[in-house]
Amino acid sequence: MKKFLLGILATTIVLGGCTNTKSISSNNIEKISWTHGGNLPAPKGFVKQHGVAGPLAGNINDYIVVAGGANFPYKSVLEGGAKKHYPDLYVLKDMNGKLETIHHQQLNQETGYGSTVSIPNGLIYIGGAYDSGISNKVYMLTLDSTNKVDVKEIGELPFTYFGGVVAYKNNKLYLAAGKQDGKDSNKFYEYDLTTKQTKELANFPGANRAQSVGQILNNGQEDLLYVFSGGANIAFTDGYAYSFKTNKWMKANSVKLNNKEISLLGASSVKLNDNELLVIGGFNKEVYDHAVKNLSTLKDKDLQEFKTKYFTTDPVDFNWNKEILIYNAKTNNWKTLGEVPFNAPCGEGLVLIGNKIYSINGEIKPGVRTEKMYIGTIEK
Repeated sequence: MKKFLLGILATTIVLGGCTNTKSISSNNIEKISWTHGGNLPAPKGFVKQHGVAGPLAGNINDYIVVAGGANFPYKSVLEGGAKKHYPDLYVLKDMNGKLETIHHQQLNQETGYGSTVSIPNGLIYIGGAYDSGISNKVYMLTLDSTNKVDVKEIGELPFTYFGGVVAYKNNKLYLAAGKQDGKDSNKFYEYDLTTKQTKELANFPGANRAQSVGQILNNGQEDLLYVFSGGANIAFTDGYAYSFKTNKWMKANSVKLNNKEISLLGASSVKLNDNELLVIGGFNKEVYDHAVKNLSTLKDKDLQEFKTKYFTTDPVDFNWNKEILIYNAKTNNWKTLGEVPFNAPCGEGLVLIGNKIYSINGEIKPGVRTEKMYIGTIEK
């Protein structure tokens, strides 16, 4: 049962999101208009794209890079279907409101649920799972003169890693929580891209967890690494901020609107500007906690009845977070820019380029993905 449960929870590992500094202030956003930007092409060897969760997703200049991810292409979770990861990598470009495929190539190995961060003129991808294991590799992705992606292994972590928050600062990576050597963790590390050395820093103060969201933001005094929500046997709504100057964590405001706390477990985030991050998605805490408890404790007929009802429930009834949430580090508060007009995704690829937000695939209910890609235009 524990193995089964972990398999379900791992279907929506959150990515760190891209961390390019943006100049968009939420105070200047009038609304975000969403359109269907097309569907992700089918992976090699398949005639249909079932949609993926946990893809590598980011941008290099005006090109969007999407790779890997996982789904259940053969049988549903309820039928005992196996989860498959993919080696497919797509280079996409927004062409008049549609995401067109510029290149479709193959990685050396399938992957999913690793963490993607932006660096100058490229992307870093850390860890991730594949069909038969978990990775500890660090990769750099750049575009060549033909806009094909060059993928280069540049290092290794001293542990396998996925489902954590990873941030980039001064040629160093900072890795918080996530699944380290297969277990939910509160460990926090610095990885130096120059020396390839890993250094343990002050432990993340919250409970061991994975699938959090986080970005480096400035609170008006200094840059801090903010980490919110995530989950293990329960979904969390708490938040913390790490000072690079003091090597200490401090409490940040929990994720909440109108005094109601919101889980961002499985959500994805992007950095709007030096002070703000934007988040889409997140499991509903009550539904998630109830499901984990029942999937862990029920047996035989009762378990099968619960699983049948749970995995055949309509996506809307899972009540995943549809609010487009903004956290401001200066005010230490959350607000909403309204709801997305599509099924709330978890584990989607979320990319910000200029005034466009790209939501790529993701899970829309446990075990079920969408192949759709949406484009949100920020209107000022």
